[in-house]
Amino acid sequence: MLDACYTASAVQTAVDLANTLRPIKGEDALETVEQLQAFLDDHSVAEGTGPRRRLTSADLAEAREVRETVRAVLERASTDAAGAAALINDGLLHNRATPVLRHDHDRWSTEVTSDTDRCSAHLAATTLSALASVITTLGPARLGVCAGPTCRATFADLSRNGSKQYCTRTCAHRASVAAYRSRNSPR
Repeated sequence: MLDACYTASAVQTAVDLANTLRPIKGEDALETVEQLQAFLDDHSVAEGTGPRRRLTSADLAEAREVRETVRAVLERASTDAAGAAALINDGLLHNRATPVLRHDHDRWSTEVTSDTDRCSAHLAATTLSALASVITTLGPARLGVCAGPTCRATFADLSRNGSKQYCTRTCAHRASVAAYRSRNSPR
């Protein structure tokens, strides 16, 4: 269960942002302004309240910095919760993120927003505050890196039992098959 201010989609946006970089495969899905725009469109990340402006290479560079921070939080949270918290706090402060209390449909909620028109600031407010919500409600061990030997994808475990070790079922299945083959191979 997440804090009232964040949905699983905000947490998934953080994980998806971190996973635009696949270090083992050497793949980067955030190399162009067009890729950034597609990511923002796919994840419904707002860019302030004013008219939508054209993204620039500076926006891309800033978004990639946010990605580095988000990825570092996901990689460190289970082993260095204080370090992950410091990264979140610094990232939110740097991007001028502010909590806002809202009342919609007979329900109060909080949202973290940024008072700037930079897309990276809104991306940071969405992703870093969502990860902070997971840490405060479920614990830092719910954020991690896939246990697959050839995978460094990140994940957030929002399950009831909190036992996730792999980023996807595919990675879990690969590990299971490898363990089976290892046990049953002739010695």
